[in-house]
Amino acid sequence: MNPATPPKRRRTMKLAAAAAVAMLALVGCKADVISYDLPAESARYTFRAETDGVRTSWEYTSERPSKSDTPSSQPCVADVVVKEPGPCRPEPLIFLRYDLGLALDNTAKAGGVHTFTVTGYYQDRLSTPPTVDTLRAEASFDGGETWKPVATEADGKNTFAVRVSHPERDQAEEGVALRITATDSAGNKVEQTIPQAYRLR
Repeated sequence: MNPATPPKRRRTMKLAAAAAVAMLALVGCKADVISYDLPAESARYTFRAETDGVRTSWEYTSERPSKSDTPSSQPCVADVVVKEPGPCRPEPLIFLRYDLGLALDNTAKAGGVHTFTVTGYYQDRLSTPPTVDTLRAEASFDGGETWKPVATEADGKNTFAVRVSHPERDQAEEGVALRITATDSAGNKVEQTIPQAYRLR
């Protein structure tokens, strides 16, 4: 995480990694708690992660909450692992859910237009999430060497239809890569790159 401006006052937050630590503790394993010092004032952050080749980058604004925003049924992890953590709420990260509309072998037909949906969502514990209002999509048929913008349109709350014009199969031997960028009404942003979302048949 990189604060956009130098902090004047600092606070400590235990991020999602602490959840894994808590679970490990329950089964008797030891692990380090990852924590970051963040300013109490509103600041802009970038958080990047990579899992199984899928790269995700979040840009969002965070500040110390004035009161907790977590239901009693899902307490904040910091309440468990941090002494006197203070008010707690989830960070407003946008997550993406895909319904790629693929065949049983995870392929789509070559040489035609393929439509699928992408939905933006937030952690359930965020009681008043923003609205995902824009989504931009790009596709690559050469392993990410070049990218082409593809058509998108709103298709319900936080949901967008994406239409990809597929080349013939021999022109996309490495399958279809996707790069999705979404922003919300609060100015938060996510960009996710999937090196091989599916193959063509």
